[in-house]
Amino acid sequence: MRPIAHIHTEFPAKFGIPRQSGLAEGLRGRVVFEEEYRVAEAFRGLEDFSHIWLIWQFSEALREDWSPTVKPPRLGGNRRMGVFATRSPFRPNPIGLSCVRLEKVDFDAPDGPVLIVRGADLMDGTPIYDVKPYLPYADSKPDATGGFTAAVDFKTLDVEFPPALLSLLPESEREAALQVLAQDPRPGYKRDDPNKRYGVAFAGFDLRFTVSEGVLRVVEVVPLDGRNTEDNA
Repeated sequence: MRPIAHIHTEFPAKFGIPRQSGLAEGLRGRVVFEEEYRVAEAFRGLEDFSHIWLIWQFSEALREDWSPTVKPPRLGGNRRMGVFATRSPFRPNPIGLSCVRLEKVDFDAPDGPVLIVRGADLMDGTPIYDVKPYLPYADSKPDATGGFTAAVDFKTLDVEFPPALLSLLPESEREAALQVLAQDPRPGYKRDDPNKRYGVAFAGFDLRFTVSEGVLRVVEVVPLDGRNTEDNA
């Protein structure tokens, strides 16, 4: 197989990306196809679907070997489960699957047709192998069980993002930034120190924060080019 496209998002690094698609609907991505696939006829009818599946490569998790067990973040990163019972990137074949909202098929873009999507859990530049429509009658299973994930409460954090710092971000990305931070980007096994600072690279900035008692507090927003901004926290 070979990539047919690459997605462009506001995440230049893996840390902070939501662990599943759809958890931060405000996240915007552009799926840009390789030149040979930029054929309008290939997209005929796609704009009638609200959601699509992206089949992609864990390009930052390529390795020669594999392990039969992994440590899912959902279990705090300290319990092992079988790799085939998880969505870990460390798999025999590094293939990912994400359901995203299709906002638009941009036929008029200079590099179009381009797919504008929402809720993608992919790093900038991730290779896309295929695109398929999401079919509610076949893909939605209301009576499905969630295995070990159903036994773990999924809690989001309250986010305190001072307006002076939030205003440094592009207006179009502010809501997405709040959604990303609410997912608790910290590693599951490093959540005990309320004074520890973390940083998520997003939309051209390093969002630096601490977490204590269920509240994530943004304390600094630093452009990724290294220029400091005033700490107004």
